[in-house]
Amino acid sequence: MEAVRLIASQGFKAEVCSFARGLKSDIDAVLRSGAKGVHLVIPTSDIHIQRKLRKTRDEVLRITEECVTYAKEHGLIVELSAEDATRSDMEFLKRMFSAGVSAGADRICPCDTVGILTPDRSYRLFSELRKEFRIPLSSHCHDDFGLAVANSLAALAAGARQVHVTVNGIGERAGNAALEEIAMALKALYRTKINLKTELLYDTSRLVSRLTGIALQPNKAIVGDNAFTHESGIHTHAILIDPSTYEPISPEMVGARRRLIPGKHAGTHGIVATLKEMGIEATPEQVREIFKQVKELGDRGKRVTDVDLQAIAEAVIGLPKIRPIQLKELTVVTGNMVTPMATVRLIFNGKELTEAATGTGPVDAAINAIRKAITAVEPILLEQYSVKAITGGTDAVVEVEVRLRKEDRVVTAIGVRSDIVMASVEAMISGMNVLTTDYNKQGGTKVDEADRKKP
Repeated sequence: MEAVRLIASQGFKAEVCSFARGLKSDIDAVLRSGAKGVHLVIPTSDIHIQRKLRKTRDEVLRITEECVTYAKEHGLIVELSAEDATRSDMEFLKRMFSAGVSAGADRICPCDTVGILTPDRSYRLFSELRKEFRIPLSSHCHDDFGLAVANSLAALAAGARQVHVTVNGIGERAGNAALEEIAMALKALYRTKINLKTELLYDTSRLVSRLTGIALQPNKAIVGDNAFTHESGIHTHAILIDPSTYEPISPEMVGARRRLIPGKHAGTHGIVATLKEMGIEATPEQVREIFKQVKELGDRGKRVTDVDLQAIAEAVIGLPKIRPIQLKELTVVTGNMVTPMATVRLIFNGKELTEAATGTGPVDAAINAIRKAITAVEPILLEQYSVKAITGGTDAVVEVEVRLRKEDRVVTAIGVRSDIVMASVEAMISGMNVLTTDYNKQGGTKVDEADRKKP
Protein backbone atom coordinates (compact mmCIF):
# COMPACT_ATOMS: atom_id res chain seq x y z
CA MET A 1 0.00 0.00 0.00
CA GLU A 2 2.85 2.39 0.82
CA ALA A 3 4.42 1.74 -2.58
CA VAL A 4 1.15 2.43 -4.41
CA ARG A 5 0.56 5.54 -2.29
CA LEU A 6 4.04 6.83 -3.19
CA ILE A 7 3.36 6.35 -6.91
CA ALA A 8 -0.14 7.83 -6.74
CA SER A 9 1.12 10.97 -4.98
CA GLN A 10 3.62 11.91 -7.72
CA GLY A 11 1.10 13.65 -9.96
CA PHE A 12 1.85 11.54 -13.03
CA LYS A 13 -0.26 12.06 -16.15
CA ALA A 14 -1.46 8.48 -15.81
CA GLU A 15 -4.19 6.41 -14.24
CA VAL A 16 -2.54 4.76 -11.25
CA CYS A 17 -4.39 1.49 -10.78
CA SER A 18 -3.95 -0.97 -7.91
CA PHE A 19 -4.62 -4.69 -7.80
CA ALA A 20 -7.37 -6.09 -5.58
CA ARG A 21 -8.99 -9.44 -5.00
CA GLY A 22 -12.74 -9.80 -4.85
CA LEU A 23 -12.83 -8.56 -1.26
CA LYS A 24 -14.19 -5.28 0.06
CA SER A 25 -11.20 -5.04 2.41
CA ASP A 26 -8.87 -5.06 -0.60
CA ILE A 27 -10.90 -2.32 -2.27
CA ASP A 28 -10.73 -0.29 0.95
CA ALA A 29 -6.93 -0.61 0.82
CA VAL A 30 -6.93 0.70 -2.76
CA LEU A 31 -9.01 3.68 -1.64
CA ARG A 32 -6.56 4.44 1.19
CA SER A 33 -3.62 4.26 -1.24
CA GLY A 34 -4.94 7.13 -3.35
CA ALA A 35 -5.01 5.12 -6.59
CA LYS A 36 -7.58 6.24 -9.18
CA GLY A 37 -8.51 2.78 -10.33
CA VAL A 38 -8.79 -0.79 -9.17
CA HIS A 39 -7.71 -3.85 -11.11
CA LEU A 40 -10.33 -6.20 -9.65
CA VAL A 41 -9.23 -9.82 -10.19
CA ILE A 42 -11.80 -12.59 -9.73
CA PRO A 43 -11.21 -16.22 -10.85
CA THR A 44 -13.52 -17.75 -13.47
CA SER A 45 -12.03 -21.17 -14.20
CA ASP A 46 -13.54 -24.13 -12.36
CA ILE A 47 -10.13 -25.21 -11.06
CA HIS A 48 -9.66 -21.81 -9.40
CA ILE A 49 -13.25 -21.48 -8.21
CA GLN A 50 -13.41 -24.96 -6.70
CA ARG A 51 -9.83 -25.61 -5.59
CA LYS A 52 -8.64 -22.13 -4.59
CA LEU A 53 -11.77 -20.19 -3.62
CA ARG A 54 -13.81 -23.24 -2.59
CA LYS A 55 -16.94 -21.53 -3.86
CA THR A 56 -19.59 -22.05 -6.53
CA ARG A 57 -20.06 -20.23 -9.83
CA ASP A 58 -23.14 -18.45 -8.44
CA GLU A 59 -21.13 -17.20 -5.49
CA VAL A 60 -18.48 -15.84 -7.88
CA LEU A 61 -21.18 -13.95 -9.82
CA ARG A 62 -22.51 -12.46 -6.58
CA ILE A 63 -19.00 -11.42 -5.45
CA THR A 64 -18.38 -9.81 -8.85
CA GLU A 65 -21.55 -7.74 -8.71
CA GLU A 66 -21.03 -6.67 -5.09
CA CYS A 67 -17.36 -5.71 -5.47
CA VAL A 68 -17.79 -3.77 -8.72
CA THR A 69 -20.77 -1.91 -7.23
CA TYR A 70 -18.81 -1.12 -4.05
CA ALA A 71 -15.77 0.16 -5.96
CA LYS A 72 -17.87 2.35 -8.28
CA GLU A 73 -19.85 3.78 -5.35
CA HIS A 74 -16.51 4.92 -3.89
CA GLY A 75 -15.39 6.64 -7.08
CA LEU A 76 -12.90 4.15 -8.45
CA ILE A 77 -12.31 3.31 -12.11
CA VAL A 78 -12.89 -0.44 -12.32
CA GLU A 79 -11.09 -2.86 -14.59
CA LEU A 80 -12.67 -6.26 -14.04
CA SER A 81 -10.27 -9.09 -14.74
CA ALA A 82 -11.23 -12.72 -15.04
CA GLU A 83 -8.37 -14.73 -13.58
CA ASP A 84 -7.51 -17.88 -15.56
CA ALA A 85 -10.04 -16.82 -18.20
CA THR A 86 -8.35 -18.88 -20.91
CA ARG A 87 -9.14 -22.11 -19.01
CA SER A 88 -12.69 -21.01 -18.22
CA ASP A 89 -16.01 -22.09 -19.69
CA MET A 90 -16.76 -19.42 -22.30
CA GLU A 91 -20.41 -19.03 -21.38
CA PHE A 92 -19.62 -18.59 -17.70
CA LEU A 93 -16.87 -16.10 -18.55
CA LYS A 94 -19.43 -14.02 -20.46
CA ARG A 95 -21.89 -14.24 -17.55
CA MET A 96 -19.23 -13.00 -15.13
CA PHE A 97 -18.32 -10.08 -17.38
CA SER A 98 -22.01 -9.27 -17.92
CA ALA A 99 -22.54 -9.12 -14.15
CA GLY A 100 -19.59 -6.76 -13.83
CA VAL A 101 -20.61 -4.53 -16.73
CA SER A 102 -24.15 -4.26 -15.36
CA ALA A 103 -22.67 -3.15 -12.03
CA GLY A 104 -20.66 -0.42 -13.75
CA ALA A 105 -17.25 -1.90 -14.70
CA ASP A 106 -15.28 0.44 -16.99
CA ARG A 107 -13.06 -2.20 -18.64
CA ILE A 108 -12.90 -5.98 -18.75
CA CYS A 109 -9.86 -8.21 -19.09
CA PRO A 110 -9.70 -11.97 -19.77
CA CYS A 111 -6.38 -12.97 -18.19
CA ASP A 112 -4.18 -15.65 -19.74
CA THR A 113 -2.94 -16.49 -16.27
CA VAL A 114 -0.87 -19.57 -17.16
CA GLY A 115 0.12 -18.47 -20.66
CA ILE A 116 -1.68 -21.14 -22.68
CA LEU A 117 -3.09 -18.93 -25.43
CA THR A 118 -1.81 -19.11 -28.98
CA PRO A 119 -2.09 -16.12 -31.33
CA ASP A 120 -4.99 -17.61 -33.27
CA ARG A 121 -6.88 -18.51 -30.07
CA SER A 122 -6.17 -15.05 -28.67
CA TYR A 123 -7.62 -13.42 -31.78
CA ARG A 124 -10.77 -15.59 -31.64
CA LEU A 125 -11.28 -14.98 -27.91
CA PHE A 126 -11.05 -11.20 -28.15
CA SER A 127 -13.11 -11.10 -31.34
CA GLU A 128 -15.92 -12.97 -29.61
CA LEU A 129 -15.80 -10.78 -26.50
CA ARG A 130 -15.67 -7.66 -28.69
CA LYS A 131 -19.02 -8.68 -30.21
CA GLU A 132 -20.60 -9.11 -26.77
CA PHE A 133 -19.32 -6.05 -24.91
CA ARG A 134 -19.04 -2.38 -25.87
CA ILE A 135 -16.67 -1.27 -23.08
CA PRO A 136 -12.88 -1.44 -23.64
CA LEU A 137 -11.15 -4.82 -23.54
CA SER A 138 -7.72 -5.35 -21.98
CA SER A 139 -5.16 -8.05 -22.67
CA HIS A 140 -3.11 -9.64 -19.88
CA CYS A 141 -0.75 -12.38 -21.09
CA HIS A 142 1.87 -14.51 -19.36
CA ASP A 143 4.92 -15.90 -21.15
CA ASP A 144 4.99 -19.55 -20.08
CA PHE A 145 5.29 -20.68 -23.72
CA GLY A 146 7.10 -17.57 -24.95
CA LEU A 147 3.94 -16.28 -26.65
CA ALA A 148 2.92 -13.37 -24.41
CA VAL A 149 3.90 -10.67 -26.90
CA ALA A 150 2.42 -12.49 -29.90
CA ASN A 151 -0.83 -13.18 -28.01
CA SER A 152 -1.04 -9.55 -26.87
CA LEU A 153 -0.59 -8.26 -30.42
CA ALA A 154 -3.28 -10.69 -31.64
CA ALA A 155 -5.62 -9.39 -28.94
CA LEU A 156 -5.00 -5.81 -30.04
CA ALA A 157 -5.62 -6.78 -33.66
CA ALA A 158 -8.96 -8.30 -32.59
CA GLY A 159 -10.10 -5.12 -30.85
CA ALA A 160 -8.49 -4.92 -27.41
CA ARG A 161 -7.91 -1.28 -26.42
CA GLN A 162 -5.35 -1.81 -23.67
CA VAL A 163 -2.47 -4.22 -23.11
CA HIS A 164 -0.78 -5.12 -19.83
CA VAL A 165 3.02 -5.07 -20.09
CA THR A 166 6.08 -5.01 -17.85
CA VAL A 167 9.57 -3.61 -18.42
CA ASN A 168 11.84 -6.46 -19.61
CA GLY A 169 8.84 -8.80 -19.40
CA ILE A 170 9.44 -9.43 -15.68
CA GLY A 171 6.65 -11.13 -13.76
CA GLU A 172 5.51 -14.37 -12.19
CA ARG A 173 7.22 -17.54 -13.50
CA ALA A 174 8.28 -16.86 -17.12
CA GLY A 175 7.01 -13.29 -16.87
CA ASN A 176 4.53 -11.12 -18.77
CA ALA A 177 4.40 -9.41 -22.15
CA ALA A 178 7.43 -7.11 -22.49
CA LEU A 179 6.79 -3.37 -22.76
CA GLU A 180 9.70 -2.73 -25.12
CA GLU A 181 8.73 -5.56 -27.50
CA ILE A 182 5.06 -4.58 -27.68
CA ALA A 183 5.92 -0.89 -28.08
CA MET A 184 8.40 -1.38 -30.92
CA ALA A 185 6.24 -3.98 -32.69
CA LEU A 186 3.37 -1.49 -32.71
CA LYS A 187 5.58 1.37 -33.83
CA ALA A 188 7.81 -0.37 -36.39
CA LEU A 189 5.71 -3.29 -37.65
CA TYR A 190 2.13 -2.03 -37.33
CA ARG A 191 3.00 1.64 -37.99
CA THR A 192 0.90 2.65 -34.99
CA LYS A 193 1.44 5.97 -33.27
CA ILE A 194 2.23 5.38 -29.60
CA ASN A 195 2.62 8.02 -26.93
CA LEU A 196 5.92 6.66 -25.60
CA LYS A 197 9.44 8.07 -25.63
CA THR A 198 10.91 4.91 -27.14
CA GLU A 199 14.42 6.38 -27.10
CA LEU A 200 14.34 5.87 -23.31
CA LEU A 201 13.53 2.15 -23.49
CA TYR A 202 17.14 0.95 -23.30
CA ASP A 203 18.07 3.06 -20.27
CA THR A 204 14.78 2.20 -18.54
CA SER A 205 15.43 -1.49 -19.16
CA ARG A 206 18.88 -1.24 -17.58
CA LEU A 207 17.53 0.70 -14.61
CA VAL A 208 14.84 -1.90 -13.91
CA SER A 209 17.34 -4.74 -14.30
CA ARG A 210 19.70 -3.12 -11.81
CA LEU A 211 17.02 -2.26 -9.24
CA THR A 212 15.32 -5.67 -9.37
CA GLY A 213 18.50 -7.73 -9.63
CA ILE A 214 17.00 -9.62 -12.59
CA ALA A 215 19.63 -9.84 -15.33
CA LEU A 216 18.73 -9.54 -19.00
CA GLN A 217 19.56 -12.40 -21.33
CA PRO A 218 22.05 -11.17 -23.98
CA ASN A 219 19.77 -12.10 -26.88
CA LYS A 220 16.73 -10.34 -25.40
CA ALA A 221 14.78 -8.62 -28.18
CA ILE A 222 15.04 -4.81 -28.48
CA VAL A 223 17.12 -4.16 -25.33
CA GLY A 224 19.44 -7.17 -24.99
CA ASP A 225 23.22 -6.77 -25.21
CA ASN A 226 23.27 -8.51 -28.58
CA ALA A 227 20.21 -6.82 -30.11
CA PHE A 228 22.38 -4.42 -32.12
CA THR A 229 25.69 -6.27 -31.89
CA HIS A 230 27.28 -7.71 -35.02
CA GLU A 231 30.17 -10.18 -35.27
CA SER A 232 29.66 -12.24 -38.43
CA GLY A 233 31.80 -11.03 -41.32
CA ILE A 234 28.91 -11.13 -43.79
CA HIS A 235 26.79 -9.02 -41.45
CA THR A 236 29.39 -6.45 -40.45
CA HIS A 237 30.42 -5.83 -44.08
CA ALA A 238 26.82 -5.05 -45.03
CA ILE A 239 26.12 -3.08 -41.84
CA LEU A 240 29.01 -0.74 -42.63
CA ILE A 241 27.47 -0.05 -46.04
CA ASP A 242 23.84 0.24 -44.92
CA PRO A 243 22.74 -0.64 -41.35
CA SER A 244 19.22 -1.53 -42.52
CA THR A 245 20.63 -4.65 -44.23
CA TYR A 246 20.67 -6.47 -40.88
CA GLU A 247 18.75 -4.17 -38.54
CA PRO A 248 14.95 -3.89 -38.71
CA ILE A 249 15.07 -0.72 -36.61
CA SER A 250 17.90 1.65 -35.78
CA PRO A 251 19.36 1.30 -32.27
CA GLU A 252 18.81 5.04 -31.71
CA MET A 253 15.04 4.46 -31.79
CA VAL A 254 15.30 2.70 -28.42
CA GLY A 255 18.31 4.58 -27.06
CA ALA A 256 20.79 1.77 -27.76
CA ARG A 257 24.03 1.77 -29.76
CA ARG A 258 25.34 -0.41 -32.55
CA ARG A 259 28.43 -2.48 -31.82
CA LEU A 260 30.79 -4.39 -34.11
CA ILE A 261 32.73 -6.95 -32.09
CA PRO A 262 35.81 -9.07 -32.80
CA GLY A 263 35.47 -12.85 -32.53
CA LYS A 264 35.73 -16.18 -34.28
CA HIS A 265 33.01 -15.23 -36.78
CA ALA A 266 34.39 -11.77 -37.44
CA GLY A 267 35.31 -10.44 -40.88
CA THR A 268 38.07 -8.05 -41.87
CA HIS A 269 35.69 -5.14 -42.51
CA GLY A 270 34.37 -5.26 -38.95
CA ILE A 271 37.85 -5.52 -37.49
CA VAL A 272 39.07 -2.58 -39.56
CA ALA A 273 36.09 -0.50 -38.42
CA THR A 274 36.73 -1.36 -34.75
CA LEU A 275 40.42 -0.56 -35.08
CA LYS A 276 39.55 2.82 -36.58
CA GLU A 277 37.38 3.55 -33.55
CA MET A 278 40.48 2.89 -31.45
CA GLY A 279 42.50 5.26 -33.61
CA ILE A 280 44.55 2.45 -35.13
CA GLU A 281 45.39 2.36 -38.84
CA ALA A 282 46.68 -0.91 -40.29
CA THR A 283 47.96 -2.00 -43.69
CA PRO A 284 46.13 -4.81 -45.57
CA GLU A 285 48.90 -7.25 -44.56
CA GLN A 286 48.65 -6.22 -40.91
CA VAL A 287 44.84 -6.52 -41.01
CA ARG A 288 45.18 -10.08 -42.31
CA GLU A 289 47.53 -11.00 -39.46
CA ILE A 290 45.29 -9.34 -36.85
CA PHE A 291 42.29 -11.14 -38.37
CA LYS A 292 44.15 -14.47 -38.18
CA GLN A 293 45.06 -14.01 -34.51
CA VAL A 294 41.53 -12.93 -33.57
CA LYS A 295 40.18 -16.08 -35.27
CA GLU A 296 42.68 -18.29 -33.47
CA LEU A 297 41.78 -16.76 -30.14
CA GLY A 298 38.07 -17.28 -30.81
CA ASP A 299 38.61 -20.86 -31.97
CA ARG A 300 40.22 -21.64 -28.62
CA GLY A 301 36.91 -20.75 -27.01
CA LYS A 302 38.00 -17.37 -25.65
CA ARG A 303 35.69 -14.39 -25.66
CA VAL A 304 37.59 -11.80 -27.72
CA THR A 305 37.20 -8.39 -26.10
CA ASP A 306 38.18 -4.95 -27.34
CA VAL A 307 41.16 -5.11 -24.98
CA ASP A 308 42.33 -8.30 -26.71
CA LEU A 309 41.96 -6.70 -30.13
CA GLN A 310 43.94 -3.67 -29.02
CA ALA A 311 46.77 -5.85 -27.68
CA ILE A 312 46.87 -7.96 -30.86
CA ALA A 313 46.95 -4.87 -33.08
CA GLU A 314 49.73 -3.27 -31.03
CA ALA A 315 51.86 -6.41 -31.28
CA VAL A 316 51.28 -6.87 -35.03
CA ILE A 317 51.76 -3.23 -36.01
CA GLY A 318 54.51 -2.53 -33.50
CA LEU A 319 52.68 0.31 -31.77
CA PRO A 320 53.98 1.57 -28.42
CA LYS A 321 51.95 0.05 -25.64
CA ILE A 322 50.62 3.23 -24.09
CA ARG A 323 48.15 2.97 -21.24
CA PRO A 324 46.81 6.34 -20.03
CA ILE A 325 45.56 4.88 -16.74
CA GLN A 326 47.70 3.05 -14.20
CA LEU A 327 46.64 1.79 -10.78
CA LYS A 328 49.13 2.83 -8.11
CA GLU A 329 47.25 1.97 -4.95
CA LEU A 330 43.92 0.51 -3.86
CA THR A 331 42.74 0.16 -0.27
CA VAL A 332 39.45 -1.47 0.60
CA VAL A 333 37.93 -1.53 4.08
CA THR A 334 34.97 -3.78 4.88
CA GLY A 335 33.46 -5.63 7.82
CA ASN A 336 30.27 -6.37 9.75
CA MET A 337 30.06 -3.00 11.47
CA VAL A 338 31.40 -0.69 8.76
CA THR A 339 30.18 0.50 5.38
CA PRO A 340 32.52 -0.87 2.69
CA MET A 341 34.85 1.90 1.53
CA ALA A 342 37.63 2.04 -1.05
CA THR A 343 40.39 4.54 -1.69
CA VAL A 344 42.15 4.52 -5.05
CA ARG A 345 45.23 6.30 -6.40
CA LEU A 346 45.58 6.39 -10.19
CA ILE A 347 47.94 7.95 -12.70
CA PHE A 348 46.02 9.35 -15.66
CA ASN A 349 48.13 10.83 -18.46
CA GLY A 350 50.85 11.60 -15.95
CA LYS A 351 48.52 13.25 -13.44
CA GLU A 352 47.79 11.66 -10.09
CA LEU A 353 44.12 11.17 -9.16
CA THR A 354 42.99 10.10 -5.69
CA GLU A 355 39.38 9.36 -4.74
CA ALA A 356 37.39 7.48 -2.12
CA ALA A 357 33.91 5.97 -2.32
CA THR A 358 31.57 3.68 -0.44
CA GLY A 359 29.52 0.80 -1.82
CA THR A 360 27.23 -2.08 -0.96
CA GLY A 361 30.28 -4.34 -0.84
CA PRO A 362 34.05 -4.20 -1.43
CA VAL A 363 33.71 -4.69 -5.22
CA ASP A 364 31.08 -1.96 -5.51
CA ALA A 365 33.17 0.40 -3.39
CA ALA A 366 36.32 -0.20 -5.47
CA ILE A 367 34.50 0.32 -8.78
CA ASN A 368 32.77 3.44 -7.45
CA ALA A 369 36.12 4.91 -6.40
CA ILE A 370 37.66 4.28 -9.84
CA ARG A 371 34.61 5.67 -11.64
CA LYS A 372 34.63 8.75 -9.40
CA ALA A 373 38.30 9.39 -10.15
CA ILE A 374 38.09 8.91 -13.91
CA THR A 375 34.70 10.49 -14.63
CA ALA A 376 36.00 13.73 -13.15
CA VAL A 377 38.05 14.06 -16.36
CA GLU A 378 36.51 11.53 -18.79
CA PRO A 379 32.75 10.81 -19.26
CA ILE A 380 33.02 7.02 -19.02
CA LEU A 381 29.98 5.02 -17.89
CA LEU A 382 29.77 1.44 -16.65
CA GLU A 383 26.92 -0.14 -18.63
CA GLN A 384 27.22 -3.73 -17.47
CA TYR A 385 29.10 -5.84 -14.93
CA SER A 386 29.06 -9.63 -14.75
CA VAL A 387 31.12 -12.22 -12.89
CA LYS A 388 31.52 -15.99 -13.10
CA ALA A 389 33.70 -18.55 -11.34
CA ILE A 390 36.10 -20.38 -13.65
CA THR A 391 37.27 -22.89 -11.05
CA GLY A 392 35.64 -24.33 -7.94
CA GLY A 393 36.48 -23.99 -4.27
CA THR A 394 37.00 -21.05 -1.95
CA ASP A 395 40.13 -20.07 -3.93
CA ALA A 396 38.22 -20.05 -7.21
CA VAL A 397 39.52 -18.02 -10.11
CA VAL A 398 36.83 -15.58 -11.20
CA GLU A 399 36.27 -13.82 -14.50
CA VAL A 400 34.77 -10.35 -14.42
CA GLU A 401 33.46 -8.79 -17.62
CA VAL A 402 32.53 -5.13 -17.93
CA ARG A 403 31.04 -3.06 -20.68
CA LEU A 404 31.95 0.61 -20.69
CA ARG A 405 30.69 3.52 -22.74
CA LYS A 406 32.20 6.87 -23.62
CA GLU A 407 29.77 8.91 -25.71
CA ASP A 408 29.04 6.69 -28.76
CA ARG A 409 31.84 4.19 -28.16
CA VAL A 410 31.25 0.96 -26.25
CA VAL A 411 34.00 -1.47 -25.28
CA THR A 412 34.25 -4.73 -23.36
CA ALA A 413 37.04 -5.89 -21.05
CA ILE A 414 37.72 -8.91 -18.86
CA GLY A 415 39.66 -9.31 -15.63
CA VAL A 416 40.68 -12.76 -14.36
CA ARG A 417 42.00 -13.18 -10.80
CA SER A 418 41.41 -15.26 -7.69
CA ASP A 419 40.58 -11.95 -5.97
CA ILE A 420 37.20 -10.70 -7.23
CA VAL A 421 38.00 -7.10 -6.24
CA MET A 422 41.24 -7.07 -8.25
CA ALA A 423 39.58 -8.89 -11.17
CA SER A 424 36.93 -6.15 -11.23
CA VAL A 425 39.52 -3.38 -11.03
CA GLU A 426 41.60 -5.00 -13.78
CA ALA A 427 38.57 -5.19 -16.08
CA MET A 428 37.55 -1.59 -15.37
CA ILE A 429 41.00 -0.10 -15.95
CA SER A 430 41.65 -2.22 -19.05
CA GLY A 431 38.40 -1.07 -20.64
CA MET A 432 38.97 2.55 -19.65
CA ASN A 433 42.42 2.40 -21.22
CA VAL A 434 40.94 1.34 -24.55
CA LEU A 435 38.56 4.29 -24.44
CA THR A 436 41.25 6.82 -23.51
CA THR A 437 44.29 5.67 -25.52
CA ASP A 438 45.26 8.09 -28.28
CA TYR A 439 48.11 6.82 -30.46
CA ASN A 440 48.47 10.22 -32.08
CA LYS A 441 49.39 11.96 -28.84
CA GLN A 442 52.20 11.51 -26.42
CA GLY A 443 50.88 10.74 -23.00
CA GLY A 444 49.97 8.01 -20.64
CA THR A 445 52.48 5.46 -19.44
CA LYS A 446 54.61 3.70 -22.02
CA VAL A 447 55.17 0.08 -21.09
CA ASP A 448 58.69 -1.24 -21.64
CA GLU A 449 59.16 -3.71 -24.46
CA ALA A 450 60.30 -6.30 -21.93
CA ASP A 451 56.90 -6.07 -20.28
CA ARG A 452 55.01 -6.65 -23.51
CA LYS A 453 53.12 -9.92 -23.51
CA LYS A 454 51.91 -11.81 -26.51
CA PRO A 455 48.11 -11.58 -26.78
